[in-house]
Formats: sequence, C-alpha cells, structure tokens
Amino acid sequence: MASMCFSATASLVAGTALTATGAVTIAKTKHARELPFTSMPLIFGLQQLTDGVAWLSFNNPFLHTLTGYGYAFFAYLLWPVLIPFSVWMIEPNPRRRRYLRIFLALGIIVSLYALYLMLSGPVTARVINECIRYDTYYPYSLWMFGVYLVATSGSCFVSSRRLINLFGVLTLISVAVAAWFYLETFSSVWCFFASLLSFLVYWYVRDSR
Repeated sequence: MASMCFSATASLVAGTALTATGAVTIAKTKHARELPFTSMPLIFGLQQLTDGVAWLSFNNPFLHTLTGYGYAFFAYLLWPVLIPFSVWMIEPNPRRRRYLRIFLALGIIVSLYALYLMLSGPVTARVINECIRYDTYYPYSLWMFGVYLVATSGSCFVSSRRLINLFGVLTLISVAVAAWFYLETFSSVWCFFASLLSFLVYWYVRDSR
C-alpha cells in the first residue's frame, strides 16, 4: 500500500505550510543574529517543495537530476553548517558559544565531505518502499553520519535555550523512528520529520517577542 505520508502531495503540502510559516517567523524576527535560526522553516519548506517536484519529475530526466542535486544540497551540505551556526549566533553564554564553535567546525567538515561525494559522481533519486531515496555515487559513510548527527542535534543540546534543547531531543527521536521503519530511504524520511519539527522555530520567535 502506498504511503500517503511520503508522496508528492505530502511534500508539497508540507513545503507550502513550512514556507508560509517561515515567512511569518522571518517577518517577526527582531534581531539580525536570529535570522539564521528563524529562517529554518522557510529553508525546510523549500527543501520539501524540491522533494515534491522530484516526485513529479521522473519523466523529465533533466528536472529530476536538478531536483536530486537540489535536495542533496539542503540535506547534506546546508544543514550540518546552518544548524550549529544558527544556534551559535543566538547563544548568549560565552562559554557555550566557545563549545558551539567545535560543533560548527564538525558541520563544516561534514559539508565538505558531502560536497566531495556530490562532485565525484551523479546524485540519483529513486523510489524505494514508497519513499524517495537520494544517493551519491559513493555511499555516505556511517561514521560521517555520526559526525553529522553530533554537529546538528548535539549543538542543540549545548544551547542554554530550552526550546532549542527540545528541538535536539525530538530530532534524535525522529532519527530513531526513521532508521527503524524506513532505513532504505532514511535521509528523505528523516528530513521530512525534521522539517515538521522546524515549526518549533515559530514558538521560539513568539516567546522571544
């Protein structure tokens, strides 16, 4: 049976809702240093819209390839850097800011590794178990995924803000769910769950105001 949770419709609806939420959070942002964090729903929305187009473009090789690289850019290159950077930007505690630089450095390493994989061969997108699986020519190594997880979720635990701590906890839970039920298409399913978690950013902006 096809899963309606992971389809062109699901991705396009989630992407539209996240984009709208992102526009609201950015409009309500008071300080420039908060923009990297408050822009995450908008960016997640663009990522989910890209996934939706990928579902619809299997008969258009050029567009399908373009969306594959676009999705990989968000998932593998952008998030490992943006998440620790955004947490670092809004962290008021000097000692925690120093620790967050370590997580940011790890994220940059992960992003450069992913860039190497993307430049080494084509990025492909294919349907497995009713979900899209995005692959680089050389497989993404398990140990590098561990570093990815430390850079993204780990940086949230270092934050002194409880809502960001909650984001990190829920992200880890979504990792466990995606790995247990959707291992073959883990990256796209996890990103779908994580994109929904970015609605927490709206509450951050509301509480800040």
